[in-house]
Amino acid sequence: MPDILIKNLFNRKVPYYPSNNSVLDAIHAEFVDWMHTCGGKGRCTTCKLILIKGTENVSSLTGAELKYRNKNLLKENQRLACQCKISGDIEIEVSPENKLPHMKYSY
Repeated sequence: MPDILIKNLFNRKVPYYPSNNSVLDAIHAEFVDWMHTCGGKGRCTTCKLILIKGTENVSSLTGAELKYRNKNLLKENQRLACQCKISGDIEIEVSPENKLPHMKYSY
C-alpha cells in the first residue's frame, strides 16, 4: 500500500488504499483537513498540492488539470489532490496559498 508523506504537516504519513478515489480522499479518510472549495470535483484549484517526490507514481493529468495548467494556474510540480491518483509512495506539501488558518504547519 502506497503512502503519502505530507512534508509541511510535520511529515504526516497517510496510507493510500485501493478504495481511495484520489489523494484528497486518502487525506480526508485520515481526518486531515485539506482545502477543497468545489467539493473535490476539479472545478477549482484550492486542493492543489506540490509534488516533491514520486512523479512516476501519480496518474496522468486529467482534463481539469490540463485546463488549469494551460491557464497557468497549475505549475509543473502541482496537481489537484481531488484528481490525482497514485500507484506508489509520494511526498507532497500543502500549497502556501491553500493553507487553512486553523491548521498548524511545520513551515
